Amino acid sequence: MLYHLLAPLARQHIIFNLFNYITFRAAGATVTALLVAFIVGPRIIAKLRDLRIGQIVRAEGPASHHGKRGTPTMGGLIIILATIVPTLLWARLDSRYVIVAVVATLWMGLIGFLDDYLKIVRGQSQGLVARWKLVGQVSFGFALGIVLILVPIAARVEPTSTQLPLFKYILVQLPWWAYIIFVTIVITGSSNAVNLTDGLDGLATGLTAIAAGSFAIFAYLFGRADAAHYLGVLYFAGAGELTIFCGALMGAALGFLWFNAHPAQVFMGDTGALAIGGALGTVAILLKAEFLLLIAGGVFAAEAVSVIMQTGVYRWRKRRYGKEYADAHKVFRMAPLHHHFEKLGWAEPQVVMRFYILGVLCAMIALATLKVR
Repeated sequence: MLYHLLAPLARQHIIFNLFNYITFRAAGATVTALLVAFIVGPRIIAKLRDLRIGQIVRAEGPASHHGKRGTPTMGGLIIILATIVPTLLWARLDSRYVIVAVVATLWMGLIGFLDDYLKIVRGQSQGLVARWKLVGQVSFGFALGIVLILVPIAARVEPTSTQLPLFKYILVQLPWWAYIIFVTIVITGSSNAVNLTDGLDGLATGLTAIAAGSFAIFAYLFGRADAAHYLGVLYFAGAGELTIFCGALMGAALGFLWFNAHPAQVFMGDTGALAIGGALGTVAILLKAEFLLLIAGGVFAAEAVSVIMQTGVYRWRKRRYGKEYADAHKVFRMAPLHHHFEKLGWAEPQVVMRFYILGVLCAMIALATLKVR
């Protein structure tokens, strides 16, 4: 909005020319997101506490987590507000890239909100029944895939293709039906991966800031013809506006981390986790950088894989050898992966900080692939 209002004034006052620069508006969105989180955070936390919307802790979880029962949750509302408001303020509102990213965040956030509401406010322990939550995720993935095929956003780029890391201009061309399935898997996988990672104070929040920051760089580079040509990646005209969205998401995550750091005053709940995962997955799809998301979000991916492995091996052993044997021989002491290290004796802040370090390492590797081609 500020771009549309102030950029035209550059003809009269040179200072307003700053609003033509994506880097300036991205920085403005990041700082605004931090301020929004700091302003609305205490109010939303107080309201959640008054409404007694508290965290439900699994009985089989680590004993150290039982003291978290009753901590306000659904704090993802802070992240959503602190992402959407700065994006609408600083980004170009005629950018289809921004519109799709904002819709994805709101849609997935709504699914998470319904799950949290049913689970906590209505007292339905299963929340939004898993299959219906999956239906909501899959339906958005299908809708996004179909829209991107029928109304391509990127000019001169085959809509059903994606690019591979480490290769210059190499595209993987998919049939239209396979591309829709691929988009659905990315959206569903990324949203659930963030949701599974959200199990320790500040863990998913900090990793979100790292991943969003790396994708802000990707969006900026892919949206510049000179940088894209130099790096040997696809150029997407107008994709630079996603830098502002990613900057806002990074700022929102850092602002929320102020309240979510150990010991957490609030948890994001599915409201925030699904919104974040949907946002990151959608940005990766729009930039045709889905495999870069797998690298940059390597910790998220590891958390999801740990659950898949634990569940798959357990069910196979139970079917073949019986429940007693399956319980006695697990891949991890507890899944997701962060709980495994807690069971090994790592303190919660220690796990979080070390996973941050791994998250930064994954982001650096993803950024390095841009030059190693």
